Amino acid sequence: MRKTLLKDKSFPVLLEKDEDGVYIAECPVFSGCYSQGRSIDQALKKIRDVISLCLEEKDNLERAKNYSPADIRLYTVRI
Repeated sequence: MRKTLLKDKSFPVLLEKDEDGVYIAECPVFSGCYSQGRSIDQALKKIRDVISLCLEEKDNLERAKNYSPADIRLYTVRI
C-alpha cells in the first residue's frame, strides 16, 4: 500500500565526497536518513534503501505524502 501511495515520488538527495573518497548521501526530508558508498551509483542505491526504511515509520510516511516543494536548489559558498 505504501508504494502505491508514493508511486513516482521524488526526494532530494545530497551527495558529498569525503576525504577518503567515499560518497555520503543524505535525504534532508527525513531525520537521520543517510548512507554511503564507494561510488555515486552505490551511494544512490543505498540511500534508496534507507529512504524505503524511513517510509516504514508512520510520521515519515505522512511527511512524504505531504512533501511537494516548488523548487529545490543547492548552492555552495566559499568562506
